[in-house]
Amino acid sequence: MKKSLSLWLFIINLSLAGDKLLAQEPDLLKLAGEDKPARTHVTNAFKSTRVINGQSMEFLGKGVLDVRFLHRFGTINSGANNFFGLDQATTRIGLDYGLGKSLMIGIGRSGVGKELDGFIKYRPVWQSNDARGVPFSVVLVAGMTLGTAPWAFPDRKNYFHSRIGYYHEVIIGHKFTETFSLQLSPILVHRNLVPGANDKNNTFALGIGSRLKITKRTAFVVDYHPILAGRQYGTKDPLSLGFDIETGGHVFQLHVSNSTGMNEKAFITNTTDDFWKGDIRFGFNISRVFTLVKPKEKKVVAP
Repeated sequence: MKKSLSLWLFIINLSLAGDKLLAQEPDLLKLAGEDKPARTHVTNAFKSTRVINGQSMEFLGKGVLDVRFLHRFGTINSGANNFFGLDQATTRIGLDYGLGKSLMIGIGRSGVGKELDGFIKYRPVWQSNDARGVPFSVVLVAGMTLGTAPWAFPDRKNYFHSRIGYYHEVIIGHKFTETFSLQLSPILVHRNLVPGANDKNNTFALGIGSRLKITKRTAFVVDYHPILAGRQYGTKDPLSLGFDIETGGHVFQLHVSNSTGMNEKAFITNTTDDFWKGDIRFGFNISRVFTLVKPKEKKVVAP
């Protein structure tokens, strides 16, 4: 009897010891770092992959196509004879596609200068929410433009390479809160051919983009590109103010701007209107996304 009782006490003690070991297991996992929460990256710093004219720190999802229609009217101060600019219009139609969470490409065609443009956009650093993550995003953009308008320089030979321009951009952005985001974008634009003898082939600018969320589906955005060096004679700093409205798969943007061009080379080197003197153009951008390739669902293996 005593032996049986002793055996039962031994079994109970062993069971209790096992429970304590199991209870300590999460702490051991914590020490090993296996219970660290999954890193979550910041999204929706901007509602579109562009602020207004310039690129934003946002990306399309993998397999997502963005069809973009950009529309810009004439200057409002042109008077009633031009219906305050609405009689004049320029456009850009673009197709952007997400190759991955941090990689996308795009092409477009603008009425101004009859230019074709294309770009590739990559994000090596992505802002995350956890304390161990990086507090900002870094995005690299490289693009090229090709003018197809009739040759405008009768005293120069019409070489194909003379119609080409390039731009390189680094976007450094941070989403401060759910309502406010800010990014800075040093950008270099190179033109193989410039209009005047005193004009520079290289133009440096600093893009400043910001978004202030007003409601769940609306936001106020600012897109400003002051020229730092290599300004073409007679040009001004491009400035745009906009209002985003999200409606399902659409992002509809109303804005005013002093620039006519709608690719980086055009609005940085060819903006001749002065925003502060009333040379303002009303415009709108429409972005419609389509999921062409659905992401594969992860299979859950039953234990």
